Amino acid sequence: MLGLAKRLKVKILQASTSEVYGDPSVHPQTEDHWGNVNPIGPRSCYDEGKRCAETLFCDYRRQHNVSIKIARIFNTYGPRMHPNDGRVVSNFIVQALRGHDITIYGDGLQTRAFCYVDDLIEGMVRLMQSPEDITGPLNLGNPSEITMRELAELVIELTGSRSKIVHRSLPQDDPRQRRPDISRANIDLKWAPQTPLHRGLVQTIAYFEQLLGSACHQGQPEASHAFGSA
Repeated sequence: MLGLAKRLKVKILQASTSEVYGDPSVHPQTEDHWGNVNPIGPRSCYDEGKRCAETLFCDYRRQHNVSIKIARIFNTYGPRMHPNDGRVVSNFIVQALRGHDITIYGDGLQTRAFCYVDDLIEGMVRLMQSPEDITGPLNLGNPSEITMRELAELVIELTGSRSKIVHRSLPQDDPRQRRPDISRANIDLKWAPQTPLHRGLVQTIAYFEQLLGSACHQGQPEASHAFGSA
């Protein structure tokens, strides 16, 4: 893709990730934090793949003057998420709507900061429209932090579910904290997320209610049947 951008002399965006910070030793995470990533752990193919892609983008900028934009995307959620994509928001909502136990890994005190998809798209559009010298990486995410326990309780409340919270072992190298410092995006893009978590979850829950209701109506109550395997 970088070779194509070079040949056609066009701007190219990398959708990078907050995972480049690994289990961060700086909180909140700023773009100049080099990260704390295990390069050979079970999560490393994704973390290091994104870090390598950032390196390639910057090299093409330096060596070939390719117009690049790098967005480090933090946890994003919203309608049209796949019910089996393994993300915590979709997992919790689907489990709650079905009345299943809600699974939390570890003690539930690990934190994430969730950005509604509409806000993320606005940030990406502004990044692509920004002046040539604003290349990133820029953090795009919501600086409002929440624990996984609090998120599970909020989903139960908003769905009116009777689901119970159960705990499982914490996966290796799972970050304990995750929250973006979006000062650069504030300054360079005049951007900040506008959708509170409560409102975004209500809209996301409504989407999943319709999706799961449609599947049950078609005689496919289980996600593995209706939507394919996880």
